[in-house]
Amino acid sequence: MQAAQSLPVHIDDQGPRPVVAGTDIKVAQIASEHEHLGMAPDEIVEAHSHLTLADVHAALAYYYYYLDAIRADWREGERLVAEMKNTFPPGTRPRRTRAP
Repeated sequence: MQAAQSLPVHIDDQGPRPVVAGTDIKVAQIASEHEHLGMAPDEIVEAHSHLTLADVHAALAYYYYYLDAIRADWREGERLVAEMKNTFPPGTRPRRTRAP
C-alpha cells in the first residue's frame, strides 16, 4: 500500500472571499468568467497566466460545491451597485472644491 500523497492546496478560504492560493484572484471571478462569459478553463488560464489549469479546476469545483453562497454574494454585489446608482445617478457626481 502506498502512502497517501498530500495534494497542493489551491483555494485559500480564510479571508472574506475565497481566492486561488497565493493570488488575489477570487473564486467568484473565475466562476463568473466561466458562467457569464462562457470561458473554458484553458481560456481562463490564458487570461490569467499566473494560474494553472489545476487552480482553475479547483476554483470551479469550489464554486459548484458552494454554489448558493457564491451566487448570493453576486446578487448582493448587484444590489449594492443598483443602490449606489440610485443614490448617485450618473452625471450627478458632486465636484470637489479645492482648498484655498
